[in-house]
Amino acid sequence: QVQLVESGGGLVQPGGSLRLSCAASGNIFGLYAMGWYRQPPGKQRELVATITSGTSTNYADSVKGRFTISRDSDKNTMYLQMNSLKPEDTAVYYCNYRNYLGNYWGQGTQVTVSS
Repeated sequence: QVQLVESGGGLVQPGGSLRLSCAASGNIFGLYAMGWYRQPPGKQRELVATITSGTSTNYADSVKGRFTISRDSDKNTMYLQMNSLKPEDTAVYYCNYRNYLGNYWGQGTQVTVSS
């Protein structure tokens, strides 16, 4: 099993920034990709950004140019730097970890963008 713990969420004003972290532990061999997903209130979960074991990245159109995904292999930690936040970014953000054994999810962290 892989355990994922997200942190860094909170309340921020429009135009502000937050940095989310996802710490992975357990059986973390053979990483394929990690990613961030989010679920806005009343909506389905959607992809935000992914990063592969080769550090190739992919972003949803709605966050391109504003969000940056990265990972630190030595710390087994993934990050999501979120800049120029908008009210529509309000959601529960989930960490996802895929390796050869399975597909794992964290519990989520709330991000609220409001004035």
